[in-house]
Amino acid sequence: MNLLHVNDQAGAYPDSWYAATTTFLPPQPSLKGQAKADVCIIGAGYTGLSAALHLAELGYSVVVLEAQRVGFGASGRNGGQLGSGQRNDQHELERTLGFDTAKLLWTLAEDAKAVVKNLIKKHQIDCHLMPGIAHLGLNKREMHELHDEAEHLSNRYGYDQLTALDKDQGHDLCKSPAYHGGYLDTGSAHLHPLKFAIGLAKAALSSGVKIRERSEVTHIDRGPKPVVHTADGHVVCDHLVLAANGYLGDLVPEVARRVMPINNYIAATEPLGDLADDVLTKDIAVADTKFVINYFRLSHDRRMLFGGTESYAYRFPKDIAGNVRKPMAQIFPQLADTKIDYAWGGTLGITMRRMPYLGRVEANIFNASGYSGHGIGSATHAGQLVALAINGQAAGFDLQGAVPIAPFPGGMSLRYPLLVLGMTWFALRDRLGF
Repeated sequence: MNLLHVNDQAGAYPDSWYAATTTFLPPQPSLKGQAKADVCIIGAGYTGLSAALHLAELGYSVVVLEAQRVGFGASGRNGGQLGSGQRNDQHELERTLGFDTAKLLWTLAEDAKAVVKNLIKKHQIDCHLMPGIAHLGLNKREMHELHDEAEHLSNRYGYDQLTALDKDQGHDLCKSPAYHGGYLDTGSAHLHPLKFAIGLAKAALSSGVKIRERSEVTHIDRGPKPVVHTADGHVVCDHLVLAANGYLGDLVPEVARRVMPINNYIAATEPLGDLADDVLTKDIAVADTKFVINYFRLSHDRRMLFGGTESYAYRFPKDIAGNVRKPMAQIFPQLADTKIDYAWGGTLGITMRRMPYLGRVEANIFNASGYSGHGIGSATHAGQLVALAINGQAAGFDLQGAVPIAPFPGGMSLRYPLLVLGMTWFALRDRLGF
């Protein structure tokens, strides 16, 4: 089943609040006939667009092949949170990789936030960037764990952007009876993800990048000069970048074994007016401690943007709004009957370790994917790291790529049923509260 087509209308953005509040690029031409480039990139999301922009600034000729539209996938549908750190917390990285490597990965993650913020400033991307994400626990034990994490980041990593929140302080920010405190990270941020993707695309086009939309890759001929085929043309290149994340499918089996697509869902309520102050008292985003995480924020027009629930079938559910309303009403009973104006799904790529999968498939074929819900910073930064690696400066790419990412068990036939079994178990733990 091809996830590029099964849930969406060909060549159209989903009916999301993001799409409703974005001025799109004019449609870019599809690939026709033969093209040549120093670098061909598959996928016009954050990774592909960032790689293209950085490569063009280094003097490379670049063609980006996008099966649908710029920012069509997870880059234009996500929760908009630019978080600190890696997808695994630092305690976990220290246990598995040692403190020295964990500290280097923390520095990479700080670089990732800086790359996003600098690109927004440099290219004047109007994407409503605002500081602050609160991480909140669902019970007293989780609150103390978050306090310990904040103290650890301060003491061991010198990170001074965290403020511990007790239950009352957390409630002053987030008017939900579900939470017991945590911490506020003012070094992180939130933004309009589709506007950010469109802004990256404009910058890339201005730098000479050629973007070819409605140009789905059908197969790749590997070799000293890879040839990337679409239905109506092909690109001959010196370097190939795989930047399609959850939408790559089985195009490159070495990647497919390690990156699994799953679906996640977001709803946008009607504008809340004065009720917004009874939900969040500051313009921050929130993420909680559930395995199937709840994440939310207010939009600039005062809607609740609430993300929650996952599904492990390839097709989106028929009633996305109803599915998301359930966790939203649990977190905010005051919104139980609020009208939902938009609800949409998106496909992201996860790995067994929930860490990005960066690596070389061959000497001239680079992969960056598997951001596991941490993609605004990680994916944008990965694009820069790929560009630098192609330019002979591979230290950052190789460091991130040195994190071992095991294949999903069961091979290509059994990996998906085993994933469903495991994820269903963790979702059950969330519902039972243990």
